[in-house]
Amino acid sequence: MTQTRSILITGCSSGIGLDAARSLQARGWRVFATCRSEADCARLRGEGLESFALDLADEASIERAVAEALGRTSGTLDALYNNGAFACPGAAEDLPRGALREIFEVNLFGTHDLTRRVIPAMRAQGHGRIVNCSSVLGLVGMRWRAAYVSTKFALEGLTDVLRVEMRGTGIHVSLLEPGPIPTRIRENSIPHFERWIDWKASPRAEEYRSLLHRLYEPKQGPDRFELPCSAVTAKLIHALESPRPKGRYYVTQATHLMGLARRILPTAALDWLIARS
Repeated sequence: MTQTRSILITGCSSGIGLDAARSLQARGWRVFATCRSEADCARLRGEGLESFALDLADEASIERAVAEALGRTSGTLDALYNNGAFACPGAAEDLPRGALREIFEVNLFGTHDLTRRVIPAMRAQGHGRIVNCSSVLGLVGMRWRAAYVSTKFALEGLTDVLRVEMRGTGIHVSLLEPGPIPTRIRENSIPHFERWIDWKASPRAEEYRSLLHRLYEPKQGPDRFELPCSAVTAKLIHALESPRPKGRYYVTQATHLMGLARRILPTAALDWLIARS
C-alpha cells in the first residue's frame, strides 16, 4: 500500500497558499494547511482541510506546529512549502529599525526556523522537498518595497546555500519566483504601513500622497502580466512531484523579463527600467 505523501504549507488563509492547499489535497496529498490565525484555521477545517495554527513570528508556535504535523504522520513529512510572508510598503529612508526587525522575523527568520525543524525528519526518512516562495522582488528591487525586497533577496541567498548543502541527502530545495499574482498581500500590508511609516513627516510626503490610492483603493482590474494563483501552484507541483525538480521556477512574464534584464543589463540601465515600471 502506497503511503499518502504529506506536506506542510504556511500562509494558507488566502491567495497562493490556499490555492496550493486545495489543489494538492485534490491530487491526493495529505495537506497541513497552516495559518497564523486560529479563526482562519477553523474556516479551512470547515472545508475539509487539516489546519492548525503556525505563526512564523513565534518560535513556540513553530515548534508546536511541527510537533503537530509529525505527530499526525508518525514522524514523517514529505514536503514543506514556505509560502507565508507579508509586506510593509514605504521608502527605504522611512523604514525604522523595528519595521525591518518585524518583517525579517516572519519572512526570513521564521521561515528558516521552520525549515530547520523539519529537516531532521526528512534526513531520517531519506527524502524530502523544501520549496520556498520568493518573488520577482527577490531578483530585482522596486521602489516603495524595500522591506519586502530585502527579505526576499535574503531568502534567495539562504535557499541557494541550503540547496547546495542538501545535495546527496535526498532532500531537494527549490525556489518559486512569482510576479504579479492576485493575492491579499496589498490589503494585508496596510496595518504594517500605518504602524511603521510616518509618511506625513517624510521628505517624500507628496509622493506618498499621490500613491496612497494604490494602497487603499480596490484594484481596477488585473495588473499587467498578472496570472492566477493556480499558475504558482502548477510550478509548485513540478517542484514537489518531478523526479528532477528545478532549483528555480519563474512564474509570470514579469519574472522572466526581470530575470533576463538583471543578467544582461548594466546597473544604470536596469535602474532606469525599474524606475519606469
